[in-house]
Amino acid sequence: MPEIQLGAHTLRSHGVKVARFHMHDWLILLLLVVIVVVLNVIEPFHRFVGEDMLTDLRYPLQDNTIPFWAVPLIAVVLPFAVIVVYYFIRNDVYDLHHAVLGLLFSVLITGVLTDAIKDAVGRPRPDFFWRCFPDGIGIFHNVTRDVLCTGNKDVVKEGHKSFPSGHTSWSFAGLGFLALYLSGKIKVFDQRGHVAKLCIVILPLLVAALVGVSRVDDYWHHWQDVFGGAIIGLTVATFCYLQFFPPPYHPDGWGPHAYFQMLADSRNDVQNSAGMNHLGVRQTELESVYVDREETHMEISRSNTRDTTRMLENR
Repeated sequence: MPEIQLGAHTLRSHGVKVARFHMHDWLILLLLVVIVVVLNVIEPFHRFVGEDMLTDLRYPLQDNTIPFWAVPLIAVVLPFAVIVVYYFIRNDVYDLHHAVLGLLFSVLITGVLTDAIKDAVGRPRPDFFWRCFPDGIGIFHNVTRDVLCTGNKDVVKEGHKSFPSGHTSWSFAGLGFLALYLSGKIKVFDQRGHVAKLCIVILPLLVAALVGVSRVDDYWHHWQDVFGGAIIGLTVATFCYLQFFPPPYHPDGWGPHAYFQMLADSRNDVQNSAGMNHLGVRQTELESVYVDREETHMEISRSNTRDTTRMLENR
């Protein structure tokens, strides 16, 4: 599809207009942030953990290789930086706005799904024993043999949030969206066999996978937790990307839907304006012809009247 002149729709000239058009989307994003905060505050389901179940939950309690504060940097800030760089190359506010909106929706929807499932499932982490009994002495109910934790309440609470992995789901949501974004921009699926392009797209997914592997290495998650988090993140990222952009293999996969819609609307406006002008000219011509015909008819009538008067006088 043909393009208009680059730089015609910048953040300064059309940013406010585009943002206002999607004001309800930004309000929903704020609502998602509130939901994520609430889901992290409430108490998760405390699943029954019997004495004989602790065999696979005695892994050592250790720090995160990738801390919690680093996840937003990986999943949001890094893709956002790439999107901004592309904006300065192309100066297309439609691409900037919809890419940022899609990225935030990917991460926040994934966060809501992940935290909601965490709280509902309440699966203990691999290091649950040392969270529950930091002194190494297990205490159990005398009838059910359920654990009676003596550890810090917040540490135990976090120990019931194993499935799915939040680090992994957030990373695959943000970096998965980035992979789709890059595949459209560099036209990975142009059928020309440039495998180097494919390597560029795989790189963000590799980073997300390494984040997931670190969660297993740190004994904060089981492998099923990481696999489930990756599926959730990638699925949500794909749906959110397709809301704003064509599929990467599409001929117009390099631009957002709104950009092409704007081109179509502009073309229709030009055609309608040209049609109105043409109709206006035709109407003026018709009016002129009508006036000319009226004047001619009046002249003929006057001439006939004069001729008739002369004939009567001659008699």
